[in-house]
Amino acid sequence: MTATGSCLKGLQCRGCGAEMGADAPVGTCPSCGGALFATYDLGSLDARRWWRSLPARPGHLWRFRELLPVRDDSHLVTLGEGGSAILDMGRLPDTGDLRLLLKDDGGLPTGSFKARGMAVAVSRARELGLSSLFVPSAGNAGVALAAYAARARMKARIYLPETTPGPMQRACACYGAGVITVQGTIRDAGERARREETGQGSFDVSTLREPYRAEGKKTMGLEIVQALGAEGMPDAVVYPAGGGTGLVGMHLAFEQLTSLGLIKRVPRLLAVQPEGCAPLVRALRDGTARVTPWESPHTLAPGLLVPAPFCSERVLEAVRATRGGGTTVSDAAILAAVEALGRDYGVSVSPEGAAPFAALPALLQEGLLRPGERVLLYNTGSGIPFL
Repeated sequence: MTATGSCLKGLQCRGCGAEMGADAPVGTCPSCGGALFATYDLGSLDARRWWRSLPARPGHLWRFRELLPVRDDSHLVTLGEGGSAILDMGRLPDTGDLRLLLKDDGGLPTGSFKARGMAVAVSRARELGLSSLFVPSAGNAGVALAAYAARARMKARIYLPETTPGPMQRACACYGAGVITVQGTIRDAGERARREETGQGSFDVSTLREPYRAEGKKTMGLEIVQALGAEGMPDAVVYPAGGGTGLVGMHLAFEQLTSLGLIKRVPRLLAVQPEGCAPLVRALRDGTARVTPWESPHTLAPGLLVPAPFCSERVLEAVRATRGGGTTVSDAAILAAVEALGRDYGVSVSPEGAAPFAALPALLQEGLLRPGERVLLYNTGSGIPFL
């Protein structure tokens, strides 16, 4: 057993301010029910020396181990996740001469960015002595949990809306997970999962209902800064938001790197949601602190069909802290973007991953992007079916 050098200090609720240790399994804040976040002893880290050491380390996300929550490397569960490419997409004259980059998480294990959060959550669960995990999912998170649980020799049960694409349902089963389909949306799947798992000795790794998936998503921001450098940061990151944990994770990364003195400027975070299910964008436009559930949600992008993101106040807080915002796109525009990115750029994207590209005209029209800016689009998943 070898120590990772993690600077993990404890857990904190940003809602009520409660603080607690991180040495036992815990889900949400026991005081207010909000999301808990890992805290780190940043003062113990020689930041510039640490940063200079990163290029010599393996390319997976565990190269950032000092700012991740696993303390003993014997508990690390990895499939080689992280280190996804940032592609130069060139200038787009028909979209305000924007200079586009695209970070492509479609090539990660299990085909999506969900591998980041599940790698860290499952590793930390194993370190804390857990053996059985469950998650409600629109598809990608379920596939990721199934794979990482198999790698860790842990049990997993995945609760999926019955409309989840067949390849995703089969992929979960192929990794050995139990698959339960539920009528309705991911919200309904979550309610059934928590009802049926109560008293079973299993642990919920749903978005923001445990502290460590967000830590895996934090590596999205750490990788952007490492790849582009403090001076090469984009003006904005455009991200397809379902539950919104990726926005929270990137904001955590930028916060910590700013505290360490490694960056001075952070990009605006811009959330994109489908017209048929846009609770976060509505809350951003209305100036509310949290979302209200979306009525009659519908979209062809299953990962964006999240009518009531849990702990939405933390997602909205992350966007607002960067002076960001959000907009919506139609399903037709998403489909057109899937085709354009494949045909014109050779990039396979899921409908969720196509949403940022589809949103560029609206973001310009609404003033959330400005002509000539350097913009990073985040592709969260591959368009190639799993099976």
